[in-house]
Amino acid sequence: MATLEEITDRIRDAAMSDAGLGAGLGASIKLDLKGEGFVHMDGAAVSNADLPADLVVTVSRADLEALGKRRLDPVRAMMTGRLRMSDMALAMRLQPKIQSLFAKVA
Repeated sequence: MATLEEITDRIRDAAMSDAGLGAGLGASIKLDLKGEGFVHMDGAAVSNADLPADLVVTVSRADLEALGKRRLDPVRAMMTGRLRMSDMALAMRLQPKIQSLFAKVA
């Protein structure tokens, strides 16, 4: 399983990639890794600071990796409380980009 630092580096790489994932989001996202730390992404700026964000995704590190590898269905994860989103409308709008981000983490 990836460490917090590895997850942060992977997200930072994705945010600054040619696809410009970070700039293309149009919203800030914070991953709350359930007591194991935070990853905050606002455009290409990625940090481990616990800053406010437009969308807060609460998920364990193990479940984040499982989502990225498509071993865990996002709908099932939400229904069972393993995945929580602070703004469901925003999450639905960003869903393809969030899934791409999760895949980069795995």
